[in-house]
Amino acid sequence: MMNRMKLNLELNIADHDAFYERLIDTHNGLSDEASQMLNAKLVLLLANHIGDNDVLKEALAMARHGLAES
Repeated sequence: MMNRMKLNLELNIADHDAFYERLIDTHNGLSDEASQMLNAKLVLLLANHIGDNDVLKEALAMARHGLAES
């Protein structure tokens, strides 16, 4: 029987402020289009690292929750 991972919602980044600053700095100087491309690439890299489709499905649903469609 395979152990199913669950999405970890507990604070898990040792220095979350430094990460956020690094994330913002990474976007500095980019056009809106390039910034969106950076976000897409980052999501795909992290999704590949996670690798568990159930966890990714849960994360997608949580990220989408409460957002209005255009």
